[in-house]
Amino acid sequence: MAFTVDDLRQLSDLTVSAWQDGIDRDWSAPAGGLTWNCLTTADHTVDTVIAPAVFLASRKLDSYPAYGIGTPGPDASPSVLVEALQTATRILVAVVREAGPDARAVIWRRPHVEIRGPADFPPRAGLELIFHAYDVCLGLGVPFDPPTDLCERLREHTRDWPMWTSPGWSSPTDDPDAWADLIRSSGRQPLPT
Repeated sequence: MAFTVDDLRQLSDLTVSAWQDGIDRDWSAPAGGLTWNCLTTADHTVDTVIAPAVFLASRKLDSYPAYGIGTPGPDASPSVLVEALQTATRILVAVVREAGPDARAVIWRRPHVEIRGPADFPPRAGLELIFHAYDVCLGLGVPFDPPTDLCERLREHTRDWPMWTSPGWSSPTDDPDAWADLIRSSGRQPLPT
């Protein structure tokens, strides 16, 4: 079950909509359970979407590129960060669509350098995006509830990826509520009901 560029675009649109709902709230508030505030987390989120585009576009097979594309920074206004997320998503979608099926690049360096094809770069960005969108929304006090089918595709596509063995994380289960399973597996607390 693949998480595709169309899923990434949908997830980005959901994030943008939720963040716009909280545009006039206090973005200096902590982002969920993170030590970062909502502005810093949103800026980091932009980076986690644009960075995989740079990785794949570079076609480097030994490490990440020694350069990147900057983000607006944590001092940017919320509206600029929302626009930057939209732009970063469009860039990643375009890079993935342009890459031939045989294109390869480093997708992550921990626990060791791993090379993957274009199909793995949208979920690479998608995992970071879904978790940090949640963190920011929690900090702003706005709802964020991605669709079950999108969460199922993201969970299944990344099920065997190394981040699930990071400290505080655990492997996803087969819980029918894929979104709750992703949240729990990332060590985050579920939204209060």
